[in-house]
Amino acid sequence: MQQALPRGAALNTFAHVNPDHTRSAAARCLVVDDDAQVRAAIVRLVESFGLECLQAGDGEQALAVLDHEGEVPACIADLHMPKMDGIALLKRLRERYPDMAVLILTGVAEVDSAVECMQLGALDYLAKPLQADEVRLRLSRALEKRDLVLQNRYYQRTLEFRVKELSERNRQSLINGVEMLVFALEAKDPYTSGHSLRVTELAAKTAVQFGFTGSSLAQVELGSKLHDIGKIGIKESVLNKPGSLSPEEFDHVKLHVVLGERILRPFLEEQPAALRFVRSHHERLDGSGFPDGLSGDAIPLEARIVAVVDAYDAMITNRAYRPPRAPEAAVAELRRGAGTQFDPEVVEAFLRAHPRLGVHLVN
Repeated sequence: MQQALPRGAALNTFAHVNPDHTRSAAARCLVVDDDAQVRAAIVRLVESFGLECLQAGDGEQALAVLDHEGEVPACIADLHMPKMDGIALLKRLRERYPDMAVLILTGVAEVDSAVECMQLGALDYLAKPLQADEVRLRLSRALEKRDLVLQNRYYQRTLEFRVKELSERNRQSLINGVEMLVFALEAKDPYTSGHSLRVTELAAKTAVQFGFTGSSLAQVELGSKLHDIGKIGIKESVLNKPGSLSPEEFDHVKLHVVLGERILRPFLEEQPAALRFVRSHHERLDGSGFPDGLSGDAIPLEARIVAVVDAYDAMITNRAYRPPRAPEAAVAELRRGAGTQFDPEVVEAFLRAHPRLGVHLVN
């Protein structure tokens, strides 16, 4: 038969009660009972285990103590109290402090009420009269359950973060591979070598004029760098043809925007703005572009930016079908196309962002 703990006796400290690694939360237990003598006896018992105790005479006082002191790992609360009984307190504690280990004090004949409390979220119950070994066992077990829940949650969050981090690393590695593919594609063509990097620089500076910063600016840089990736699926004989393209050949070239979007979608599902660069950078303000015939503001701003800088860089570089134009002539062509092919606001932003366009940008 178990014996009550002698007054002043000491048991081993609850060394495992620090799942949050905070000294104040790890060392305390709230004891709630309207009978001051019973409450004092419970406090002596629990403190003999090495826990510091807070006290309250009813449920309302208990909530006030927690409002002042902050959450504690454990609470022992009597079932029958004035103002707010143990069941009502339990419900409030579960709402405010779902990780608190709550034990309910009950009489021997109140097993049904104890079961109800456990169904409401109490981790265990203690039957009066209290026995020291029983209190220690049940309180220790309740705190261990709490520790396990917190540790599992921590490990789950850590695992999710690591999986997400690994997924992001893998995705970035694939994007890096695609970027290298773009550069390799351009390196094979002396007429377009360096085109994507120049477009990226020009587009980023222009986007800043529209307030792009941080992650949105990063998408501008990524989308503009990859805008021509679809050309990997276009015949080199068509891309490098020195003369004019036939209607069939031009239709073949137009496929590169759709192919590019298809290639990049698995990697850029969380960066839709970058995909818009790829698909829509050959749309025209008057609706005569491709692939969707968008017009005006229906064309994403990112694509309108790339349309301007892509055209500028194409004009000032040597191509198989024509010699390069002077930067001044290219600017004049952008102004002529403003309102039909290009967005006039983007053209002006491009010129503001690059006031020295007289300096040839090709290294």
